[in-house]
Amino acid sequence: MITDVRHVHHPEAVRFFDTDDLRANFLIEGLFQPATVQLAYSHIERFVVGGAMPVASPLKLESDKATIGSPNFLDRRELGVFNIGGPGKVEADGETYALGHRDALYVAMGTKDVSFLSDDPDHPARFYLLSTPAHARYETKVVKIGEAKSMELGDQATCNKRTIYQMIHPDVVKSCQLVMGMTQLAEGNTWNTMPCHVHDRRSEVYLYFDVAADARVIHLMGEPTETRHLVVADGQAVLSPPWSIHSGVGTRAYTFIWGMGGDNIDYTDMDMVAMDTLR
Repeated sequence: MITDVRHVHHPEAVRFFDTDDLRANFLIEGLFQPATVQLAYSHIERFVVGGAMPVASPLKLESDKATIGSPNFLDRRELGVFNIGGPGKVEADGETYALGHRDALYVAMGTKDVSFLSDDPDHPARFYLLSTPAHARYETKVVKIGEAKSMELGDQATCNKRTIYQMIHPDVVKSCQLVMGMTQLAEGNTWNTMPCHVHDRRSEVYLYFDVAADARVIHLMGEPTETRHLVVADGQAVLSPPWSIHSGVGTRAYTFIWGMGGDNIDYTDMDMVAMDTLR
């Protein structure tokens, strides 16, 4: 059941948001609660962002007539599932898909029944969910972390040495508009990207994890000339509208899952922001 609905805000309005306003509108907390499915609905690209943490019993992905508007959650949607916890399984219309730590699953539009299970209740799976509207049915497919398209980027000198894993991506899995992957920073590196960029044709969601209890990530957002920030802890997600930069720096290395939806599925479609533009 969706209990959290986020609306779209004009960038000129966001200029006047204080810390509480920014967090209430763009930060999603509490995604991973034992034995529950937590879902938030954003009117930015009509994303649904969620977390499922099964323990002793399976958890079912339920539709919500007030927001989804159809009997089954995936009647008109596609879904990306990333496991950031212990080993588990996703059952989709009678088929079982095993997901180890950092494995992903693309679930096709039209799938009726989706459930989440943990192999070990003492070490439960933590399934991160991101869904966008869809127009066609493609193949439901597991993408193991070792099967992802990986790229090494950055440099130790600029504190952004990282590995990007493209998982729900045109070169790996066919989808309608959902593109997802994972970026892992090397030890001693803290910047996820800088110089930053925007992409007015797509919006993005960031899920930060592997953030130590005493660490934080400073997520930079806002218009390039009117930047703001969010202080983010482990397992929290940030909604990034198309007019906003989305860059971050941590107090130590971390990992994040990025997911995009919008007009295209071109990973390289971005508008770079010059460093001297930032304010």
